[in-house]
Amino acid sequence: MPSRTLVLDRELDLRRTAGIHLRGSGDPTMRITPGRIVRATRTADGPATIELVQRSGRIDAEAWGPGADRVLEMLPAFIGMDDDRTGFEPGLHGLVADLDRRGGGIRLGRTGAVLEALIPAILEQKVTGTEAWRGLRGLVWRWGESAPGPFGLSLLPEPARIAAIPYHELHPVGIERRRADLVRRVADRATRFEEILELPRAEAYARLTALPGIGPWTAAEVMLRAAGDPDALSVGDFHLPNLVAFTLAGEIRGTDARMVELLEPWRGHRARVVRLLETSGLRPPAFGPRYAPRSIAAI
Repeated sequence: MPSRTLVLDRELDLRRTAGIHLRGSGDPTMRITPGRIVRATRTADGPATIELVQRSGRIDAEAWGPGADRVLEMLPAFIGMDDDRTGFEPGLHGLVADLDRRGGGIRLGRTGAVLEALIPAILEQKVTGTEAWRGLRGLVWRWGESAPGPFGLSLLPEPARIAAIPYHELHPVGIERRRADLVRRVADRATRFEEILELPRAEAYARLTALPGIGPWTAAEVMLRAAGDPDALSVGDFHLPNLVAFTLAGEIRGTDARMVELLEPWRGHRARVVRLLETSGLRPPAFGPRYAPRSIAAI
């Protein structure tokens, strides 16, 4: 199997850098253990699985499948070796400076795979993570295929296959009609969405949000993962405004407008600040009942 070794130019927290691509602990396309990541993906050359092992000062990678050479070529981008911090000023806030100093190994990488970020983001719209990940697992297990390599991972189904799934077959895996129809429309336009990686940032966001059902939150989630956009800000997130307001201003509850205001000093690097806050372990106090996961499969 083809392999590659990368000598790290600076500190890398592999788990927290690549962990953003993991969709729940049961994600059938990815596995993370201490110092090791295995991920299955589709490339322009075909399916591939890549295994990354972090050792002192380096990353050793091995890949399987028709797309093996392609994922090894993309490895530096995936782990954020070209992540550009120019203009980022953590010292504008004491907590951000401290988190950046202690979590300096967190980088913003990119997969270069738009649909693999877009479909899970759609499934995560307006439901709990548990519900979304249940739907993703059902989609992959029923219509996907085994990924190359000895790890037992699976691939997100090919776009044409997703586009052809009738709604009544998606309902039993927990995907209601609105999200199911949007997933199928996106899959039917897969090539056009994959092209956003070649567009200027503003045009990429415009193309994403031109399709009804894809708003600023979904677009930001996709651009962060697929393109490594350091300024991607998920406006409309259920938890994020509270986290930002609490950590940066000591306020128990926040709004989208307040979140944008507090992050304005870091415009151009707002996603970088958010990743530091999300991985800090800090959380605002919880009040009231939690939103319970549900299943529509039996409805």
